[in-house]
Amino acid sequence: MTIYQNLIAGEWVGSEASKNISPSDTNDVVGMYAQGSAEDAKQAIAAAKAAFPAWSRSGILERHAILRKASDEILARKEELGALLAREEGKILPEAIGEVTRAAQIFDFFAGEALRLTGEVVPSARPNIGVEITREPLGVIGIITPWNFPIAIPAWKIAPALCYGNTVVFKPADLVPGCAWAIVDILHRAGLPKGVLNLVMGRGSVVGQAMLDSPDLAGITFTGSTGTGKRVAMASIEHNRKFQLEMGGKNPMVVLDDADLNVAVEAAANSGFFSTGQRCTASSRLIVTEGIHDKFVAALTEKLKTLNVDNALKAGTHIGPVVDDKQLKQDTDYIKIGKQQGARLAYGGEVIKRDTPGFYLQPTLFTEATNQMRISREEIFGPVASVIRVKNYEEALAVANDTPFGLSAGIATTSLKYATHFKRNSEAGMVMVNLPTAGVDFHVPFGGRKASSFGPREQGKYAAEFFTVVKTAYTLA
Repeated sequence: MTIYQNLIAGEWVGSEASKNISPSDTNDVVGMYAQGSAEDAKQAIAAAKAAFPAWSRSGILERHAILRKASDEILARKEELGALLAREEGKILPEAIGEVTRAAQIFDFFAGEALRLTGEVVPSARPNIGVEITREPLGVIGIITPWNFPIAIPAWKIAPALCYGNTVVFKPADLVPGCAWAIVDILHRAGLPKGVLNLVMGRGSVVGQAMLDSPDLAGITFTGSTGTGKRVAMASIEHNRKFQLEMGGKNPMVVLDDADLNVAVEAAANSGFFSTGQRCTASSRLIVTEGIHDKFVAALTEKLKTLNVDNALKAGTHIGPVVDDKQLKQDTDYIKIGKQQGARLAYGGEVIKRDTPGFYLQPTLFTEATNQMRISREEIFGPVASVIRVKNYEEALAVANDTPFGLSAGIATTSLKYATHFKRNSEAGMVMVNLPTAGVDFHVPFGGRKASSFGPREQGKYAAEFFTVVKTAYTLA
């Protein structure tokens, strides 16, 4: 079987490899992907450092052309790449194709941003002096991405990094090397000079640690667990390195008595259970007022009964498998904890079998939960959600904000008063009204508050805040 190698200094290298196994069918080997070493990471960083002076001064048309070419190829191959994504991560095929399309849109957006680089010319407070304010590339960027969005998240980090003239060392999650390799191969063939983009696949404890230990990375952008994010922050502070963190969430979806029941149920089902609940923006706390509580629980339970859990590539599948055996154990452990702490299992919670061996779990709904239970405080990262009953809007808002996280929050209501108040007073970085808590456009900022995020926002024009540094220059007339 072909070994998909690492890309270092423009060359494909590496012989030691591991199997990439599909969670929908553990007999399906997606491919053999290189396992990089700490030395590989050091060589990649050195290559990126050597390539930075020329790339940082490259023309905007060159950057535009490369990013646009990559966008065009990703979009043209969306069905092929979507199938690859579905195989290795377990996301159902329509969702996977949608994610690939989003990656293409991100590269297209930043291809345009390369032509829109701007600055300011302002008068000085002193006579006969001019002031220019410009943005310059940060330097060598380390990019560490998670497994749950294996092509979109790398896209929204790599595209702006290259757009603004940085060079990159990219380490994807060990579970999903396929999409990472594909996107790097596309960019490599699109004409990036040697060393501008380097791919080192492998274990976080090996490759990731070598990146954290390097004094030559000017910045690290990381998406993953809160615990690992703290390690990235501590290592970056030691090296006086800029860092950007996107971490966990325990996102609330508030449902008020005046909500349209169908809208509320659809938003909650999508938020909590689609993509197998493996989204940092998933809503696993459904905070429901008394007047609609019983109707909402009944309707949502009926909705869950209609959702088919099966192979991600199979037509008619609504929810694919959990990503691997470790994540499945974590999910089932939390289901046990929920029962032990007094929540009522209203639906699901069982590991199930399908025609192909995989990590299949029923969507799971708890009721009679409190906001102090572990299933309400800690991120499960699976198709598990809990209903918390509250008296009124005021209590709902208080419970929604009573969390160490602050990524996304939603409300289902027909009241302009409550929708407006919630948007203003929700302690989350992103707020949705009558929409799922998951799902953000590619051209607007993504990010949260509290333990969910640290540093400048990702995506859209706000990406420049992380990937560039501001320079102020004075000239005597």
